[in-house]
Amino acid sequence: MTAEPEGGAVRGPHPRHGLEPLLASAVRLSVVAALAAVEKAEFGYVRDLVEITDSALSKQVSRLEEAGWVAVEKGQVGRRPRTWLRLTGEGRAAYRRHRVALRAIAGPLD
Repeated sequence: MTAEPEGGAVRGPHPRHGLEPLLASAVRLSVVAALAAVEKAEFGYVRDLVEITDSALSKQVSRLEEAGWVAVEKGQVGRRPRTWLRLTGEGRAAYRRHRVALRAIAGPLD
């Protein structure tokens, strides 16, 4: 069976062009997905959820922060230093675009 657009018409750019290159990393995608579900999250919570080391998360958060997608807030709880991560509006929009492109490529689930 051969698949061709109806009437030979070109349908426009392939949805892969809507994928965000920064989210090609499964770890960065996992971090962004975790942050999209909450207002903000403590660094250790995200580390444990994504199942990576402190240094690996720090490296990925730095990349996302440089892109303007993640905001990092440092503070203290009692005497202990804490770091919170938050997805920015730009990060949420990028994640949304990426998900739309993935759905367009994969199609509906059966």
